[in-house]
Amino acid sequence: MEQICEIDGLQLHYDVSGQGRPLILMHGWGCDSSTVASIARTASQTHRVYSLDLPGFGSTPEPPEAWNVEEYTSLVEKLADRLGIDNPVLAGHSFGGRIAILFASRRQADKLILIDAAGVKPRRGLRYYFKVYAFKFSRRIMQLTMGKEAAARKIEEGRKRNGSADYAAASPRMRAVLSKVVNHDLRRVMSSIKAPTLLIWGENDTATPMRDARIMERLIPGAALVSFPGCGHYSFLDNPRQFAAVMSSFLKS
Repeated sequence: MEQICEIDGLQLHYDVSGQGRPLILMHGWGCDSSTVASIARTASQTHRVYSLDLPGFGSTPEPPEAWNVEEYTSLVEKLADRLGIDNPVLAGHSFGGRIAILFASRRQADKLILIDAAGVKPRRGLRYYFKVYAFKFSRRIMQLTMGKEAAARKIEEGRKRNGSADYAAASPRMRAVLSKVVNHDLRRVMSSIKAPTLLIWGENDTATPMRDARIMERLIPGAALVSFPGCGHYSFLDNPRQFAAVMSSFLKS
C-alpha cells in the first residue's frame, strides 16, 4: 500500500506491507522500491515493511539540493520519528546500505541487513590520481581559454561520454549527489553499530566487491557474512531462493 509523508517540504513515497515489528527497506542507486519488491515480500512474512522511494528515485522528487549521505539518513530518521517507528530492522541494498550503516551507527536498531552494500571507499591506484590531477589541470586551462560557462558545458559533455552509466543517466542535481556520496567512507562509524548484522553478497559483485564485505565483517561487531557464488551486485535477484531463505532465517532468529 503506497503512502506519502511530507518531511521538510519533500513528499517521501513509500510502500507498506506485512504485520509485525517494523523493517525499513532502502533500495540502491538508480532503483526504487519496485526493484527490491522481492525482499519486501520475504520480509513482510514476519515484519511490517516500509519500502522507501529515496529522494530522486521512483515517485519521490529529487532533494532540493545536492544531498550527501548525512542528509539522506537524516530524512529516514525523521520518517521513523514521524511514524513512531522505534528500534526497526534496517535493510539496505547498495546505496541504501550506506544510509542503513549511518542510521544504525547512531540510533538503536533491532537488526541490520546489508545487501551488496556501499560504504567502503573504493581502492584507488596511482593511475586514478594521475587522471584526477590531469582533469583539474585541463579544466583550469579550459576556463582560461574558453570562459567558465563554455568550459563547464564541455566538461559535462565529457563526463556523460566517459562516466559511469549511473552518472550518465542522472539529472544534473543527482549527478552532484552521486559525486558526493560515492566517495563517502563509512568505515569510521562501523564499530559503533550495536545491532546484530547480516551481510549478504554476490561473490562476482564488481560495484561493491567482496573486499568491501570482508572489511564490513571485520569492523562491525559480531557481523556475519553470507556470499553467493556466481552472483553479482543484485544477489537477491540472481539467487532469489537462497537469498529469501537466508534473510528469513536471520529475521526469525
